[in-house]
Amino acid sequence: MFENRPKRDAEVVFVGRSNVGKSTLMRELTGHSKFNTGKKPGVTREPNHFDWAGESFMFSDLPGFGFMSGVEEERREAIKTDIVRYIEEHADKILVGVLVVDGKSVVDIIDRHTGEDSIPHDVEMFYFLEELGIPTVVAVNKMDKVDDRDERLNDLCDRLGLYPPWEQWKGDTIAPIVAKRGQLEPLKEALRHHFHEAKRDDLLKFVK
Repeated sequence: MFENRPKRDAEVVFVGRSNVGKSTLMRELTGHSKFNTGKKPGVTREPNHFDWAGESFMFSDLPGFGFMSGVEEERREAIKTDIVRYIEEHADKILVGVLVVDGKSVVDIIDRHTGEDSIPHDVEMFYFLEELGIPTVVAVNKMDKVDDRDERLNDLCDRLGLYPPWEQWKGDTIAPIVAKRGQLEPLKEALRHHFHEAKRDDLLKFVK
């Protein structure tokens, strides 16, 4: 179980498969370089919390889930269980859950893991956050590598049970971004929306 969570009353959690660019996204969002990034999936094994002195708020980058090269399945399942427990335990303090996906590959991955008795991790996590009543934003990263942008985003909405076209989910649920280039405005817009809905306009300064 993850320990050492800073005592903060509000947080935004970032979840997603390994290697979708969560740590790069966190670094760009916070302007802080402490987040480890690497070519090897699964670099982040414990949550990375980023908080501010004097502020009862933080961003939390949770470890990547799903397949990780060189990591045994038992260990992968344990990490996923820890992520689920963490979110359940702190649900009342989580203002927004951000599910980070790779825009180029997410639809194919979902389709590959969809079966009669199996739900892909990304879809499962999306529903899990929603069931807990946590406002959820899907940050669709690496969009600079996607040619058929609208079609791909519509397909993703379809797989998540959201009615296309994707544009109707813009601003609160679907946020196409390119973390590596710092192109995060759609995500910031969605976070601003949810902070405002939660009557936490005091936090808008963190997503200018």
